[in-house]
Amino acid sequence: MSAVVQRLQPRLALIAGNGSLPGQLAGALESAGRDFRIIAIRGEADPVTCARADVQLGWGEIGRLYGFLDKTGCREVLLIGGVSKRPDFTSIFGDFGTLKRLPAIFRALTGGDDSLLTKVIRLFEDEGYRVVGIKDVAPQLLAACGVLGGVQPKPDDWRDIELALGATERLGELDIGQAAVAVGGRVVALEGAEGTDAMLERCADLRRIGRVRAKGRAGALVKTAKPNQDLRVDLPAVGPRTIELAVAAGLAGIAVEAEGALIAEREETIRKADESRIFLIGIDHSEFKGFRSA
Repeated sequence: MSAVVQRLQPRLALIAGNGSLPGQLAGALESAGRDFRIIAIRGEADPVTCARADVQLGWGEIGRLYGFLDKTGCREVLLIGGVSKRPDFTSIFGDFGTLKRLPAIFRALTGGDDSLLTKVIRLFEDEGYRVVGIKDVAPQLLAACGVLGGVQPKPDDWRDIELALGATERLGELDIGQAAVAVGGRVVALEGAEGTDAMLERCADLRRIGRVRAKGRAGALVKTAKPNQDLRVDLPAVGPRTIELAVAAGLAGIAVEAEGALIAEREETIRKADESRIFLIGIDHSEFKGFRSA
């Protein structure tokens, strides 16, 4: 990227939750020469992220957040990382900027049928900021289409991928989850509020007690974005831990949505998949249209 293009890009604010993705994204932006600042969510961001953050803010410090964005000239915002703890809004009472915006915040977060993340995006947009996603600033972190490691799916694996993909589409329509597992030609697990890791642990239990029977490694985890999901936030992601849990569940591999899912710790994730002899691939929904109707 040329220096001229870099100067033309507005300064970016990363609002960082938990996990390794904030650090991974920061590294990619540094490599690209992008100007950015890191805002760590207190109680969520890990110590590594907090150490490199420009500021740490609690849930109720929205006024201070906007003040920091204005002071540093950040006009674009990217939300990255997970949120696992119950938000603590006690800091709201010491933040005049938040108190002043309470009516607007209440209207935005309670009205309509949009998801919470969509409403959060609207709050930023109402203040004049542009919310961007990984695809806008670091598309190289997204899964490419095709086999990502050194293991190819077998014919039976493709059938399980197709079945689990159909299940994720139904889950997405109901706004329930992003992942499903199919083994031996039937769907055996759907992701709910517990998340992907807990679902895979449940799959391992089902196989251990004989409720799912298969010889050797069999079955596929499929993880995709929900239909009409705003891809600027809450992208499906897999990482080294996903590989470990898929291996423990006896699965043959993992398929994620190409250009719609993140690969956390990419090199380590692919290395673990190859060492465990399970496939890791990025899939395009359109590839399965003819397959399903056959």
